[in-house]
Amino acid sequence: MNQPKPLKPNSGLGTAPVYFTAISTILGAILFLRFGFATGTLGFWGTIGIIILGHLITIPTALAISEIATNKRVEGGGEYFIISRSFGLKIGSTIGITLYFSQAISIAFYIIAFTEAFAPFFDWFHTQYGYELPRQVISVPAVITLALVILYKGVNSGMKILYIVNILLLVALGLFFMGGPIESVSDPTQLPGNNFGFFNNDKFFILFAICFPAFTGMTAGVGLSGDLKNPGKSIPLGTMGGTLTGLIVYILVVWKLSVSASQADLISDQLIMSRIALAGPIIIPIGLAACTFSSALGSILVAPRTLQAVAMDKSLPIGRINTFLAKGKGETKEPFNATVVSSIIAVFFVLMGSIDLVAEIISMFFLFTYGSLCLISFLNHFGSPPSYRPRFKSKWFLSLGGFLLSVWVMFMISPLYTILATILIVVIYLLIEHYNKDQKGVVDIFRGALFQLSRHLRVFMQKSQSTIENEEWRPSAICISPNSFERDKVLELMKWISHQHGFGTYFHFIEGYYGKQTFHEAQEVCRQLIDLQKGDKSALYIDTMISPSYTSAIAQVIQAPSISGMENNMVVFEYDKQHPEELLRIVDNINLVKAGDYDICIFAGSSYPIRNRNDIHVWLRPADEKNTNLMILLGYIIMAHPDWKKSQIKIFAFSTTDESESVKRNLEERIAVGRLPITLTNIEIVVLAEGRFFSDAVTQYSKHAGLTIIGFPDEISKNEPMEFFTKFDSVGDVLFINSSQHKEIN
Repeated sequence: MNQPKPLKPNSGLGTAPVYFTAISTILGAILFLRFGFATGTLGFWGTIGIIILGHLITIPTALAISEIATNKRVEGGGEYFIISRSFGLKIGSTIGITLYFSQAISIAFYIIAFTEAFAPFFDWFHTQYGYELPRQVISVPAVITLALVILYKGVNSGMKILYIVNILLLVALGLFFMGGPIESVSDPTQLPGNNFGFFNNDKFFILFAICFPAFTGMTAGVGLSGDLKNPGKSIPLGTMGGTLTGLIVYILVVWKLSVSASQADLISDQLIMSRIALAGPIIIPIGLAACTFSSALGSILVAPRTLQAVAMDKSLPIGRINTFLAKGKGETKEPFNATVVSSIIAVFFVLMGSIDLVAEIISMFFLFTYGSLCLISFLNHFGSPPSYRPRFKSKWFLSLGGFLLSVWVMFMISPLYTILATILIVVIYLLIEHYNKDQKGVVDIFRGALFQLSRHLRVFMQKSQSTIENEEWRPSAICISPNSFERDKVLELMKWISHQHGFGTYFHFIEGYYGKQTFHEAQEVCRQLIDLQKGDKSALYIDTMISPSYTSAIAQVIQAPSISGMENNMVVFEYDKQHPEELLRIVDNINLVKAGDYDICIFAGSSYPIRNRNDIHVWLRPADEKNTNLMILLGYIIMAHPDWKKSQIKIFAFSTTDESESVKRNLEERIAVGRLPITLTNIEIVVLAEGRFFSDAVTQYSKHAGLTIIGFPDEISKNEPMEFFTKFDSVGDVLFINSSQHKEIN
């Protein structure tokens, strides 16, 4: 099995790189290029709504990351490492691959935005030479230059550039806030500050999709986890600091835009900030270039590390690709090959050139990742595993809210994109699962939460037992047998009972005293039986019971609590008709079981294979009044299993000639009131000829039935029980039933 392992040694970076990587990505392209358009289109309060909604997703995610990062050492791979070590490598790799693509595409997104800083140059060139240069003449060389810097200078050189960029960004924002209102060029009749009286909700989610990448920068610093000296400290401080700083700056920028320019200018001029700021035509393009280049820098530092971490876990389908992408350079294992691949992907999307289209693609993948991170935090809160002891703690309702909001916003942006993204993720997961069958998968991620849910439900069911007793009956059956591997018909019977309407627990009986040897034997037997049930979609619960005698084992089993949360109410015995001596131990324990008011079923297995294409026959006698409804109900419950889909229930009722019509009417009324799927043609009144016995009629009509259900009286242990049960040896499989009390068919 591929065990999670340390990804690479860290290079000793502190909290500042996390903060500055986050803040330079947060205060980036969208802030300079799209917030003016959003403010003019949605109004001040609409744009504030985008900021608030975005942070209702990103703040719980930042808290979740901070929480998970302080629970265990976060190594290389950032968000991927957190997800994979929480959800397992299959889920982690699936989300990690989608996260990687969103990070790699982000490089292109920021480079495309970086090119917009050169808009004055493109305008001059068009005016001077009458030819409009494509933006790619700058964007493609820019992404190649950036890649070469990282490839040959490494992460530390990237950090030096990052600090310079943040200084330029601070200066640009300072001069912007120092600027004053401007006159409208697009519409002289409009005055600055006319952006407060409207809220255009029709385009809210379209603009949210375009603007959301502005908020995703808060996790950019997490990708440096493998290069941090103390990730458990630096990630929470840097991430939360960057997120809160970004929130404050966004609100102030939207307010400044709203009071400084008219709605018409905000919509028509994507670089409106350059007209508002002091020395704006110079400083805003420089600030835009600085922040977008730094954002691209942050993405090109983070994306290859995510890809390298996935490859080092050997999660990609082809082994050689894992080896190639996992290879690092130098003592700190710089992701050289992964950076080359990421740069090629970035160049491809740079050639697309559409900033809004790329922004929407990024938003969908980031929303999925953020929802996953919030879900991890919530499941850890709800599941309460003892190993989950983070030094920084969020609240479960914040994590749950972040997850639900992420899913909701994805559908509000584009149901089609959401469905396509989900299909893509499912396909990736299936591919990874095919090549990594031994890794932790979907079933395991909810284990802790399901444990807690089961625990709370069982306690609730126990407290509500008094009201449950007055509700409709359903079987909660237990069966104990030492013959699990010699004959499996009773296992099939228990699966039929527990398939849809009932619950079932099967115990394999091991005769002996509890000790180390019998304990290990019981574990092995239980594992084998569970493995046998895996392919059957069985709802039957399997366990073992070690006891010195069959009687003591039954006494233990009937006192054991049911996993269903409701009390066990039925005991199923089994014996082989070819070994009638097995009946003795069953008959000897009937009174023991009846002391607990259990319904009793005795399954008599024949030498014939299971014939579930044939019908289920239910035989009713006047003496079976207390058993009648249970026999009919149990036939209906068994029939609900797919094994019996080609069969029917047939009811045979004994009667004297004078009473036959009233008996049939009574049965028809019971079936009609109970809405049971038994046609009237499947009800037959049997009148015994003189000198014939009940067993003769059963043999005549039910010799080839798939299953025959017969009632037996309470006093069976006193009235030659062996003789009664063995009378039906010529019939196939028989289920004898004794009801502890009359059951209602509602």
